[in-house]
Amino acid sequence: MSTLTQNPEEAFEQDCVTPSGCKAVELLIEPRDRDIGGFSVRRVLPTRQRRMVGPWIFFDHMGPAEFPAGEGINVRPHPHINLATVTYLFEGEILHRDSLGSLQPIRPGDVNLMVAGKGITHSERERPEVTEVAHRLHGLQLWLALPEADEEIDPAFYHYPSDDIPHVEIDSVPIRVIMGSAYGVTSPIKVYADTLYVEAHLQAGQRIRVPNANERAVYVAEGELNAGDTQIPEYALAVLSDKPDIELTAERDSRIAIVGGENLGKRYMEWNFVSSRRERIEQAKAEWKAQTFPKVVGDEDEFIPMPE
Repeated sequence: MSTLTQNPEEAFEQDCVTPSGCKAVELLIEPRDRDIGGFSVRRVLPTRQRRMVGPWIFFDHMGPAEFPAGEGINVRPHPHINLATVTYLFEGEILHRDSLGSLQPIRPGDVNLMVAGKGITHSERERPEVTEVAHRLHGLQLWLALPEADEEIDPAFYHYPSDDIPHVEIDSVPIRVIMGSAYGVTSPIKVYADTLYVEAHLQAGQRIRVPNANERAVYVAEGELNAGDTQIPEYALAVLSDKPDIELTAERDSRIAIVGGENLGKRYMEWNFVSSRRERIEQAKAEWKAQTFPKVVGDEDEFIPMPE
């Protein structure tokens, strides 16, 4: 959904001398709010100091946004290549359409996985039944880089209802394993590389141990955490070290997302395009300017122009 800003978000580094002596947190990223057309997002990836965490290359926290009757989210058709988008809502609803003919509302707890591959166009709006009354929208949208071998696969769209997402309770902490394997369960959501995405709700004083992954980070969507001697405030992304058995402690009631996975190597990004090859992005830019990307089925009349 979101379009990259030209200025990376600010971040600052924490000390980490050796893997065995690392602090729990290597880098703490506190985003600035961005308006992307009527509602607020907080962008924590990419930054100048950290472009990716595992395969995750983009991380937006949408809202919470309050819309009066007659207004709502209205993102016109736009393209992607060589990545997969993951949309997950806490509140509200978004109506997804794409050039494959997909028409799918996403509601809280569901997951929309859109695999751009060699190229896809999509829009995100709201049903009239939603916009005719006052409503809220709150959630996360993330992008996954695809392994080089999968960057040019055929585009695809997958919808996973909330009931399909496995959940466990560890020491009275409810946990959803949205992507990958953790806490003894494996999500059914399709992955193309080692990928981790976990949601947890902690009451003040509760603790959770971070699952193992090649690279890991935790985002505080609500609340406040401690990791070792580092405080992680609300709306911050903490990139974690490879120190084993890192524990997160909630200073107050908290909703968190843990993401991570394998490092896929360097990726280039411009606007809505991600690729391991800069020339592929230039090709996609030219194709979008020429409007040779496939049209969104049922939403063919509008599009977002390529920024100059």
